[in-house]
Amino acid sequence: MARLSRSEMQQRNRARVLEAAREEFGDKGFRDAKVDTIAAAADLTRGAVYSNFPSKRALYLAVLASDAAAVPEPDGPPGRAPSTAAQALAALARGRLARLPLAVDEHRGPVRLASGLEQEIAADERLRTPFAQLQALNAIVVGLALEQTLRRREDRRMVRVAETALTLLQGAARLAVAAPGFGEPFTVVRACEHLADADLDDAWTEPAFAAYAPAPRPVDEPWQPPVVDDALRGNQVTFSGDGLVVVLGLHRLEAFEHVVRAAPPGTEITAAVVTADRHEAGMLARLVVTELASALRPIFPTLLPPGLRIVLDEDGALAAAAGVASVSDMTEAGVRLAGGRVVARADGWGAAHAIGAAR
Repeated sequence: MARLSRSEMQQRNRARVLEAAREEFGDKGFRDAKVDTIAAAADLTRGAVYSNFPSKRALYLAVLASDAAAVPEPDGPPGRAPSTAAQALAALARGRLARLPLAVDEHRGPVRLASGLEQEIAADERLRTPFAQLQALNAIVVGLALEQTLRRREDRRMVRVAETALTLLQGAARLAVAAPGFGEPFTVVRACEHLADADLDDAWTEPAFAAYAPAPRPVDEPWQPPVVDDALRGNQVTFSGDGLVVVLGLHRLEAFEHVVRAAPPGTEITAAVVTADRHEAGMLARLVVTELASALRPIFPTLLPPGLRIVLDEDGALAAAAGVASVSDMTEAGVRLAGGRVVARADGWGAAHAIGAAR
């Protein structure tokens, strides 16, 4: 048998640690799980576990993100896309609720595994702001998808409706863990469906800081993007050579809507999500975005505007191609592409709006 390369050995050890950790966290929960027990089950040393995952929480988040990515696509041909926002919200609610336990001890392992996530986020302020911004990004993406159902009939912002529906579903998920069997799932589905017509006084207004946003400066630089995947659709991004690329740290994800609203309809917009903490905050981002994408793909196969993409730029390769060599959770920068070259760039607070609004 051929000897494994160092890279292959690392991948095998990582897989063994993840499997052992999934069992330990699922059986005991995050707080009571022991790294020594995980190491022993994986037939590795404690040091080998920490060489792959720098903290117990990083390992926990990696397990949850791995499980989110492993959710199978629905069998059979894709169903017919919802034709109304109400249908789309009902489908989203049914998909989310179908994964929750309906009675005590049902799906005990997976539920126990995920039950410690919010407690860990609440316990560390370094994760709270990224998590809040990730939820805002979720609402923006769902809202934009809902708005696609309204095209040619009315022009209406749907982000607050999406926020409210996601809040309702998040609450249902928490109660399913703490009080399984409580509540009627079909009532939650109907409530989400009726939100489509709720008057939440939702209208997009230009951000107050727009007048002070950094003006894009003209440049003429080569554009050589790396190979990256669209986290929403799960496929490789193909850059046309025209459009916008924005680099957003985990504290600036709400700026994704700023660039989308400022740019002309149909503009190709790619957001590179970056962080200085790739092991914990970065894995949290992968978990949240992957869960959203797996929930949306069966419901919105064609509704998301094709030019909107989100890239989890964990190694900063796309950011570097856009000229952002050093990233942090507060990073906000954008470049405009034309003819396969970078022709303008903006950096700092408001850069996403500025690069989208520039003509």
